[in-house]
Amino acid sequence: MAGTTEIPSKPPGPGPDANKVIEVRDLVTHYGERNILKGVSLDIREGEIMVIMGGSGSGKSTLLRHVMALESHTSGTMKILGQDIDTLSAMEMFNLRKKLGVAFQGGALFSSMTVGENVMLPLSEHTDLDPLTMDIMMRMKLEVVSLAGFENLMPAELSGGMIKRAAFARAIVMDPKILFCDEPSAGLDPVVASALDDLILDMRDAMGMSIVVVTHELDSTFKIADRITILDKGKILFIGSVDEVRNSKIERVQNLLNRRPEDDTIDPDEYLGRLTGQPIGGDAIL
Repeated sequence: MAGTTEIPSKPPGPGPDANKVIEVRDLVTHYGERNILKGVSLDIREGEIMVIMGGSGSGKSTLLRHVMALESHTSGTMKILGQDIDTLSAMEMFNLRKKLGVAFQGGALFSSMTVGENVMLPLSEHTDLDPLTMDIMMRMKLEVVSLAGFENLMPAELSGGMIKRAAFARAIVMDPKILFCDEPSAGLDPVVASALDDLILDMRDAMGMSIVVVTHELDSTFKIADRITILDKGKILFIGSVDEVRNSKIERVQNLLNRRPEDDTIDPDEYLGRLTGQPIGGDAIL
């Protein structure tokens, strides 16, 4: 297919009967008067890597924040690890979030802390472990991400790829059930990005986690994904395996894969609304 890179096939991920770690049903979200997510439904299975894709403004970042239990929705339901988040107390939600790991796009390491201190931070904040045990766990996770021996360096002394790896070590230090990754390959050269993809696959296999990745990188998506969710204007456009996405007959899916722009015909009323600052129908997507 033009515009894509062929990636060797990998063993299939968890089948449809696998346990569901996240269940989203008819999720609707508004920011003020703006309708962001419009009836989104999807499942994320135990042990799978789900990649969420979509064009700019499709709602994928908003969906990620929701499945991370960071934002409230207008309607619909969502279960994380079997728990309906709408029914949880503040303490129950706090305990649930400790089972989730997050690797932020820019790494989000604290510049005043060493790599080791950054990785240990969740342990020192959320556990009663003794310092020696935390130190051992930190070193184990740095070993997983191939940063053994770098614990005493400061973030400013790391390359971009090393910062991403350190962020992964911090995200998995408490052995989460689900790992969320926001644009993990952003800003990296192709060789480093490919090595990071390998790390994501290795972490899933070694730790048995479910991993949710938001990215626009097609090569990375085709390499790591068990399934792909494609969002379009706040709605699910397609969910399927890599092969199913590649072979989809949906024009908007193929436009995304081949980086073809959508029809940019300007609606006169919408254009006038933007110029005058008046509402344009409440359909803007973040």
